[in-house]
Amino acid sequence: MAGVLVDVLLERLATLAVDKFVQEMKLVGEVEQEIEDLIRKLRAIQAVLEDAEQRQVTEARVKLWLDELKDVSFDMDDVIDEWITRVEKHLLEKQEKQQKKVEKHQLEKQEKQQKKVCFPFPSSCFRFGQVDYKLFLRREIAVKVKELNERLKKIEENKQSFNFQQNTPRSVPELLQRPKTTSLPNAETFGRDSEKNLLISKLLSESSEESKVPLIIPVVGLGGMGKTYLANLVYNEIKTHFDKSTWVCVSHPFDEIKNAQAIIEELDKDNSSKSSNVLQTLMQCIFDLIKGKKFLLVLDDVWYPKSSQWEEFIKPLSKGAAGSRVLVTTRNEDVATDVMNATTELVTLKGLGEASCLSLFYHSADMVENNVSKEFHDIGLEIVKRCNGLPLAAKTLGSLMRNKKNNIREWRDVLKSKTWELKGCNKMFFGHYY
Repeated sequence: MAGVLVDVLLERLATLAVDKFVQEMKLVGEVEQEIEDLIRKLRAIQAVLEDAEQRQVTEARVKLWLDELKDVSFDMDDVIDEWITRVEKHLLEKQEKQQKKVEKHQLEKQEKQQKKVCFPFPSSCFRFGQVDYKLFLRREIAVKVKELNERLKKIEENKQSFNFQQNTPRSVPELLQRPKTTSLPNAETFGRDSEKNLLISKLLSESSEESKVPLIIPVVGLGGMGKTYLANLVYNEIKTHFDKSTWVCVSHPFDEIKNAQAIIEELDKDNSSKSSNVLQTLMQCIFDLIKGKKFLLVLDDVWYPKSSQWEEFIKPLSKGAAGSRVLVTTRNEDVATDVMNATTELVTLKGLGEASCLSLFYHSADMVENNVSKEFHDIGLEIVKRCNGLPLAAKTLGSLMRNKKNNIREWRDVLKSKTWELKGCNKMFFGHYY
């Protein structure tokens, strides 16, 4: 299962650049270069892992090489996890401190006066919780990443002595690339009935904030939780209730021009303005297309638009008719609350129920759930429990088991794999959307 570990790490490293914690405490250039080197080495190793995992059964040296790779992979995951956890803790402390300042402004002013009298030291003495702490973490992570890079370099060099065959064609960038989504109906449905009904009621019923046009309704949840799946269910059920409806898979990073072009292309496929690269032209075109019309716009997979970008992007939508709605899916609650100011209508998506997860797992494994033997069912249930309610995890693992559906030993091997010990193992599912 070394291949799974490498997939996990590539996914985690690839998402570091957009992680809000890392954005807060941006790495210095030297460490960014080290991370790029880690990704390059992992990709080179990943390209031969199919052959290596087959040969380890008969070649002890290959097995030792894979064991070394696994050790580094686990250590690398620990470093990433420690880094994000510590920065998250720092951000939480910073947030709490800011809140106290707002609540106890007058008291803090008095305390500052007392500090000036009692502690006449330069202000730099008290900066450890701000710039100095960030610098401390940067230096600490730099040392650990550099050490991991050296270990991985030796593993990559040793790879040459085995003359591994390249994997059957599988594009590594494809693993890390976010797949595009469409509004075409889902072939099968698995659970989410209560969430679907809640969302439909918000989209169709009159709201206390009906004066807002359009009303923005965000669906927030972890990657792989099924936000796109839910939005797809709802969109196809209620789109006929609107004069205009359109689905846009949002670009990342958020690009107003690309997203505006996508909206225009959906609303009016013959409109020549969609080819323009001028934001003013595109915004005017959207304004003309939806003015006075009740519309439903789905913005799928929104990450981190700047507030200024979002404000400009939403301007022409304000001229739609009452009852117009914008349904947004995002992993980041801050996008919904801070950027879009849509706190009251927010829907938070939790894990999928165990029964639905199990049905999805067996469907993805191309097995009829009711015909599965007790032994396979029991192991399948344990695997699904470890998916922690993530639909995409159940779907991906089910697909993995499709070629093993007649081999109970391989099912046991997957269940007993040390991969489950990897703190970020679910990260291999977060890069894509169910």
